[in-house]
Amino acid sequence: AFCLYYYVSNKILFLYPQNFKNFMIKSVIKGYGYYVPENVVTNDDLSKLMTTNDEWITERTGIKERRHRKNRNDSEETTAVFAKRASEKALEKAGLTAKDIDFIVFATLSPDYYFPGSGVLLQDLLGCDTIGALDVRNQCSGFVYAMSVADAFIKSGTYKNILVVGAEIHSFGLDFSDEGRGVSVIFGDGAGAVILSATEDENEEGILAINLHSEGKYAEELAVKFGGTKYGWSDRLLTEPEAVTKDMLYPLMNGNFVFKHAVTRFPESLMEALNKAGKKPEDLDMFIPHQANLRISQFVQQKMGLPDDKVYNNIQKYGNTTAASIPIALCEALDEGKVKKGDLVCLTAFGSGFTWGSVLFKY
Repeated sequence: AFCLYYYVSNKILFLYPQNFKNFMIKSVIKGYGYYVPENVVTNDDLSKLMTTNDEWITERTGIKERRHRKNRNDSEETTAVFAKRASEKALEKAGLTAKDIDFIVFATLSPDYYFPGSGVLLQDLLGCDTIGALDVRNQCSGFVYAMSVADAFIKSGTYKNILVVGAEIHSFGLDFSDEGRGVSVIFGDGAGAVILSATEDENEEGILAINLHSEGKYAEELAVKFGGTKYGWSDRLLTEPEAVTKDMLYPLMNGNFVFKHAVTRFPESLMEALNKAGKKPEDLDMFIPHQANLRISQFVQQKMGLPDDKVYNNIQKYGNTTAASIPIALCEALDEGKVKKGDLVCLTAFGSGFTWGSVLFKY
């Protein structure tokens, strides 16, 4: 008779093939938390800094307000500090301590330093053991990519409890002038975190499907150019500062171009995840898109035929917090009871790179 030897916790378990599924390791969300600064910046506030108004911003983005750290140049309120506050809430909900965390995956485009990454800073701030910390630089898709890394580590049996974080402070690096208004009105600050844990419970399904994509030929359609090997660094800034222009220092976005690609890739990625798991759009209990633009979310919702109560948006009050937007939205949806135990949830993102992808899971 055919049999299978399966290693779990250094013990050999004798299993019949039909029982193998009972011992498969799955990734489940055990805890979650988010943090946003108290400082609310309304559209009217921005109209005092640049030529814009509430109607113009709301019509184009759906955003009414966003959060910025109080002092734009505050060296104490850093991205890692925001992440710590979100992570502490996630640990509390999970009933775990920092010592229980085996690994950290930290997604951000706004780290405390050019290097090292913010993951190691978070490890120190939380008081974790000398665990590994990995930084993910996939901007708006960062949290989806970070979840995929954590899921792979857990399903391989490498780690049991992984802290996955998306955190951003955009306000320090935005151009609050008429030249930069097309981008600067969109972005906000904040952090979100989940603890992804291993389980062999046959009643838990956890993460069901993941897909990741990229198209680097469009890199400069949404980018910050300065600070890398292509456009120079400190020597250029010191020796020929006139050569370092605003459009190299601040974020640039070809808004219409990004919009057209986003409304195509969002539903493609969502359907890919559903098909992989053998599900249909009507099976979804909640779709949580990256909060890039309310018009994008509404377009995708209409295309997928999803009712209002199955799509969660909070861009109206937080703006686009890139890597932090999905975990913040997920946390709020959970806190409000809009995502419940057993619900089928899809997280989908599209952003700079271009990169995009989805995570489909049963909560």
